[in-house]
Amino acid sequence: MRQMQFSAEAAETLSLRALAWLVGQEDLLPVFLGATGASEADLRARAQEPEFLGSVLDFLAMDDAWVVQFCDAAGLPYDRVMLARAALPGGAQVHWT
Repeated sequence: MRQMQFSAEAAETLSLRALAWLVGQEDLLPVFLGATGASEADLRARAQEPEFLGSVLDFLAMDDAWVVQFCDAAGLPYDRVMLARAALPGGAQVHWT
């Protein structure tokens, strides 16, 4: 089976959707801010930076339940978060062998 590839633009769009979803999660947003050291002002200021958007997807990927909640809310298959993450800076999978 062929795996879907994300363009950087499509990955950024999905990441922005994830960020918007995250901002609406009253219980989860403070966890994200604490984990990343970002402020609410940073969310607005850095929302166009691919590296920052990658950190949003990295955070979501820390818990399968968060991925499921976001994907269910966005109407996306669950694998899209990781596919999008791979298309952003720092998202390439490391092959040790």
